[in-house]
Amino acid sequence: MEIEMEELLEEVVPSEDLQRFERKYHRELETDGWIRTETKFEYAFCLVRSRYTNDVNRGLMLFENLAHEHPDGRRDYIYHLAFGNARLKNYTEGLKYCQAFLEVESNHQMNLLEAYMRKQSDREIVKAMALAGGTVLFMVLGILGMGLAMVRK
Repeated sequence: MEIEMEELLEEVVPSEDLQRFERKYHRELETDGWIRTETKFEYAFCLVRSRYTNDVNRGLMLFENLAHEHPDGRRDYIYHLAFGNARLKNYTEGLKYCQAFLEVESNHQMNLLEAYMRKQSDREIVKAMALAGGTVLFMVLGILGMGLAMVRK
């Protein structure tokens, strides 16, 4: 279960697909002066699955925009906002989107994503606590060492 979600989060969109949807997005903007909802969604979908953090962030901004402008598709946009934040390891933000989604609708994949993010978030907390504890221990030992050296003189 966790491995499946991890594999899904690690999948990246082929660069050809990203470029194709980026061209479509910009072509609509240049020729029509506006972008169709479907085109924004396709481009954001590819961006959120890009290997580059800046692309993922741009995709998240597009999905946030879509969620505000088109409430009828909010369910899909919220899913991708949770997914993109998980890819960036923004677990706190991603979990907010998971909870918002799950308050409205039960969904197996969203439950898996939420469980994955909770587990990863807990791991990060444990790592941070271990690092902080190690730093404190190192400082205490250093102070004790300096104290012993001063006593010996």
